[in-house]
Amino acid sequence: MAEHDQTPQAPLRFLRLPEVLDRVGVSKSTLYAWIRAGLFPKPVPLGTLSVWVESEIEDWMAARIEQRDKAA
Repeated sequence: MAEHDQTPQAPLRFLRLPEVLDRVGVSKSTLYAWIRAGLFPKPVPLGTLSVWVESEIEDWMAARIEQRDKAA
């Protein structure tokens, strides 16, 4: 594929727990229950810190909106 044909991707960004909770709008216990149930993206361990990939959270949110729209 020619270089000019490639779509530029946004740089990866990690989000810490407070930002994820703010974006998703749920409690920490709900978020971790969803992760255990396989309903939400798993965090990426960084030593003693856990972070989430921003694009995975955005994709998850978009999928919830798509499900809502299909059900309507």
